[in-house]
Amino acid sequence: MRGDDVELRQLTALVTVAEVGSVTRAAQLLHVVQPAVTRQIRSLEEELGVALFERTHRGMVPTAAAEVLIGHARRALHELDRARAELRPDPAQAAGIVSVGLLESTNDLLAQPLSAQVARRLPGVELRLLTGYSGHLQGWLDDGTVDLSLLYNLSDTPSMAVTHLLHEQLWAVGPPGAGLDPGSPVGWAEVLAHPLVLPVAGHGLRVLIDRARSAVPREPVVAVQTNSLSLQKQLVVAGHGWTVLPAAGVAADIAAERLGGAPLDPPVERTVVLGLQRAGRVPDAVRAVADLLVEVTAGLVDAGTWPTARA
Repeated sequence: MRGDDVELRQLTALVTVAEVGSVTRAAQLLHVVQPAVTRQIRSLEEELGVALFERTHRGMVPTAAAEVLIGHARRALHELDRARAELRPDPAQAAGIVSVGLLESTNDLLAQPLSAQVARRLPGVELRLLTGYSGHLQGWLDDGTVDLSLLYNLSDTPSMAVTHLLHEQLWAVGPPGAGLDPGSPVGWAEVLAHPLVLPVAGHGLRVLIDRARSAVPREPVVAVQTNSLSLQKQLVVAGHGWTVLPAAGVAADIAAERLGGAPLDPPVERTVVLGLQRAGRVPDAVRAVADLLVEVTAGLVDAGTWPTARA
């Protein structure tokens, strides 16, 4: 190898290409030009004297030698992240604009306490909150629209470091008179007996729903599909059908009797994580806000404020 910087770039390129199966996509995620990624892979192959990828109709497929190296590379990059965390400066000195992506279902729980903690403990930071579904947020994190983001059901990737925050249940949600009781779980057979208002096909939450209900030999009657959680709830209130949503996104509505809700049986969970880009140096202000977001979320779980959540 020709120096620490070159080695880290090579390892990052290797693991990223293996993860996404494409040099072009890897270059986009790492914010470099495609030839740079190709050079880094080739230089590794020359140093090691082995081929690392095969080009197939499925994209770039790691060779057996690459699989061995990828395991070591992941551990090395993870250890580097840990070392950086231990060397962080005083958060109170952090300054700058930090854009945070929040899942739409977490807005009511997180936006105010996070803003309050940033204002109190990071006076030099200007906080910007953007909300959306997980798929949108991941795209914004990839292209730099947000600096860090809540996501769900994701693990570490070469371009993104993930901190697991909590598991929470999905609930069946209906209009107030639907007879749903938070203390009495409801089965999929009952849910599928009603027209459904669902996230659009291909959305992460829709994937969870379709996977969970697949054991019941009955196709749903989908009344409306939408990419908006607030629209899902409005349409249910208006009588267009039932829906399935994270407990955090409907707890206030159920308490106010605007909606009825109950946990699903068997339980269906999503894992909420915090995603942070690996590429380049992460600014101190972004690190400091990420730490506060982890702390605030843990506090909500410990206090029982986040419905059905477990760390």
